[in-house]
Amino acid sequence: MRLQSQVALVTGAASGIARAVAVRFAREGAAVMAADMSEAGGMETVEEIRRAGGNARFARLDVSNAGEVKAVVERTVKEMGDLHVLFNGAGILTYGTALETTDEAWSRMMAVNLTGTFLCARAALEHMVSQGRGSIINVASTTGSHDACAHAAAYVSSKGGVTLLTRSMAIDYARQGIRVNAICPGPTDTPMLRKALTAEELEAFAKTYPMQRLGRPEEIAAAALFLASEDASFVTGALLYVDGGQTAEV
Repeated sequence: MRLQSQVALVTGAASGIARAVAVRFAREGAAVMAADMSEAGGMETVEEIRRAGGNARFARLDVSNAGEVKAVVERTVKEMGDLHVLFNGAGILTYGTALETTDEAWSRMMAVNLTGTFLCARAALEHMVSQGRGSIINVASTTGSHDACAHAAAYVSSKGGVTLLTRSMAIDYARQGIRVNAICPGPTDTPMLRKALTAEELEAFAKTYPMQRLGRPEEIAAAALFLASEDASFVTGALLYVDGGQTAEV
């Protein structure tokens, strides 16, 4: 029980990587506030945790809305007693070159992936600084932190911003006992990726990397657990690549 008696706020918890993280954190003893815009998906996550004997609640949250973010953090502290870990898992993915990307698509990508990460971290930091401890885990990407790729101008820009925001906050708050790290997943079998690519494209995509398969959300959750736990007590400002060897050969 590596997160015994801790409280974790997990955004994007209705599906994919963040759902797996919420479930794993709860299994390790954390009380989890599962936040997402999708109430149906978020409640599925909560019910999965509760069926396994865990403690979880749902909060509807648009991470791009500063007022909603602040309210959810305050609710987490009030109802669950504290906030030890923030996992910034909310994210979106669309493809397009610079010429193909509309103003609206660019703005929404930045609002969710980058501004949302910032707003959630800022709200959590207000509590964590007062307590003198905390762990913030952001989700960057191999694409955007290590390299770029074609036809993803807005996405790689947003994730590149997350990597440097992570390092900036890690430097600023290390002396207050707060660790800030980012996971950089490689291609992972999530609803978001399956929505963006066909089954044939996914299979071909996976075969281009050393392990020749997609990652599983549970594998990313295992890395998140390490960063959230005391096992990572001397780890801050790190970008943890969980990518099946993708970046080793790029």
